[in-house]
Amino acid sequence: MNTSALHAQLQHTLRQTDLPALGQPYRGKVRDTYRRGDQLVLVTSDRLSAFDHVLTTIPFKGEVLNRLAAFWFERTKHICPNHVLDVPDDNVTVARACEPFSVEVVVRGYLTGSLWRDYEKGTHTAYGLPIPAGMRKDEAFPMPILTPSTKAEYGQHDEPISEKEILARNLASARDWARITEAARGLFLEGQKWARTRGLILVDTKYEFGKVGDTLYVIDEMHTPDSSRYWVADEYEARFARGEDQRMLDKENIRQWLIRERNFSGHGPLPAIPDDVRVELATKYVAAYERITGTSLTLNVGDVHARIEQNLRAKGYL
Repeated sequence: MNTSALHAQLQHTLRQTDLPALGQPYRGKVRDTYRRGDQLVLVTSDRLSAFDHVLTTIPFKGEVLNRLAAFWFERTKHICPNHVLDVPDDNVTVARACEPFSVEVVVRGYLTGSLWRDYEKGTHTAYGLPIPAGMRKDEAFPMPILTPSTKAEYGQHDEPISEKEILARNLASARDWARITEAARGLFLEGQKWARTRGLILVDTKYEFGKVGDTLYVIDEMHTPDSSRYWVADEYEARFARGEDQRMLDKENIRQWLIRERNFSGHGPLPAIPDDVRVELATKYVAAYERITGTSLTLNVGDVHARIEQNLRAKGYL
């Protein structure tokens, strides 16, 4: 991949937006959301968060996430309705405002990432799941498992939670939780099926859900390199047999770099991320987009905020 456009975009990355005419603003770790009545305008920035901290920006990251989420929402709308109403800009989704559930649903096909780290320490029991003893890092589960977490506010930490506690705290009714878990499993299996056709493994992913009336919607994002892990499929068996790390096209690359190179896993001073590391992660995100969608991504260097304003104004949102 020619990285010249990625390097050139470093000075134009979208850190945050200032678009008060869109409605009441809320800034999350990655998205700036504006609400007006029953409509949300979600602007996906280039911010990079890891271990619940915003650390830097990554060139074209917001565009990749928003475009890829739109791709997946369209591909899976037969399984569960989603909140998308319009995509007026590569970084922007106009969505139906839903009443969100205060829980994130993580579906995992493999023992890896944070769950593996918890498994090694013996702290994986918070989910209330009987994970077998003696499993190896990156080993596949017989069937995908659900490991929910609380949905923390910006600056706070997500915490693992069991199904029993979700119901006891009334974060979802028994009926809604049954619908959520059924939808999450269906979306994940559909994602795995498509990823396999693209030479990838969808390892695990996070879903968020909300309601309008009695209708359940999947919201936020779906199957992006921020919310999911992707491995290169044809290298999995050999790497697993040798006990090597998998070849990844997702945010786990930067998590591993932070742990290995900066001894950072969420505690202590925030580390600086060198430009070459930012660009390297951008190549992973762009590669994931192109592998998953089967289309190339044209990287247009320039002022993202100005382009967003222009497109929203042209389409009547400003």
